Amino acid sequence: MRLRHNLLIAAFSTTVIALAATTGGALAQKKYDTGATDTEIKIGNIMPYSGPASAYGVIGKTEAAYFNKINAEGGINGRKINFISYDDGYSPPKAVEQARKLVESDEVLLVFNPLGTPSNTAIQKYLNAKKVPQLFVATGATKWNDPKDFPWTMGWQPSYQSEARIYAKYLMREKPDAKISVLYQNDDFGKDYLKGLKDGLGSKASMIVAEESYETSEPTIDNHIVKLRASGADVFLSITTPKFAAQAIKKMAEIEWKPLHIVSNVSASVGGVIKPAGFENAQGILSAAYAKDGADSQWDNDPGMKKFYAFLAKYYPDGNKLDGSVVYGYGAAQTMVKVLEMCGDNLTRENIMKQAASLKDFTPDTLLPGVKINTTATDFAPIEQLQMMRFKGEKWELFGDIISGELNN
Repeated sequence: MRLRHNLLIAAFSTTVIALAATTGGALAQKKYDTGATDTEIKIGNIMPYSGPASAYGVIGKTEAAYFNKINAEGGINGRKINFISYDDGYSPPKAVEQARKLVESDEVLLVFNPLGTPSNTAIQKYLNAKKVPQLFVATGATKWNDPKDFPWTMGWQPSYQSEARIYAKYLMREKPDAKISVLYQNDDFGKDYLKGLKDGLGSKASMIVAEESYETSEPTIDNHIVKLRASGADVFLSITTPKFAAQAIKKMAEIEWKPLHIVSNVSASVGGVIKPAGFENAQGILSAAYAKDGADSQWDNDPGMKKFYAFLAKYYPDGNKLDGSVVYGYGAAQTMVKVLEMCGDNLTRENIMKQAASLKDFTPDTLLPGVKINTTATDFAPIEQLQMMRFKGEKWELFGDIISGELNN
């Protein structure tokens, strides 16, 4: 009788333990913050679909198409992405308005890849105060890598200072007697690049003989180009967004000014900048890249780019494979999906930032071979490597090694 009694107690205990494990597992499995449910993940986004930086609007359209692809394939762990993207016209006050709408009205889980240094600067304190992830921002300002003061903000692309330091290294090595002229956008975006260039040149910063800044409200930068030519500079660094980068290339051809011309990566798009400015006007221009170029036939049989081209054909036929912004949007969206997959059923804002800070050697389909995404709790700069390239014919040609843009490398 006692044996049977003991067996009953043991069986009951086992059942209780099993139930506790199941219940505990269920609790551990599914954790949601506002914007996440069993069936949906709400992602907010802010893009300049209008205004002076509207060329970047295709990034948002590419991301929407990529999330449509993910949804068509069953979503992320069974949840569909609800991507809500608003236009801020590249205006910081408008960005603040849209960020509040996304968080307070739409109740998104996170704000993904909002574009522009001025706009992101305007919404950073608000999103951090609300503890809403401002994740993989579409700007290379160095300030996004500040996990101590802004633990809810993370960049994605290489920082502008890193990129400018690479140009400084190149010029000191290849053209040590250069007289450098700089055109930069008069905001955080332009000033960040300029600081990187000066830091990279170090004691040789006097190589910069002329600086001109412009406002995004200016209809044309022609007069700045004429002034820089008069400086006698033999190097021209164009720290500009696409519209103004194309204007600079055209004006330089018109006045037959032919310095060594370097254009920032954000305006190196063949489809968005070079083609509109005229291929014949862009020969020999230098830039740096971390992503593959859809205009370059060397990637035609690349497995990653084959997936990218298949995605365009099926989900975004209007997307121009020559446009670097389309390549960018795909890579950023792929990184976002990776983080959400890593989150499993713990879709809290805190866990999203934890997983975003735990990426190890992640390689989206569109990144150059050797460029990998790595993050830690103390390093919120996912991509820190680039490769120099030169424009020839109708495409960019990569040269040299993958270079780190860190100051001590």
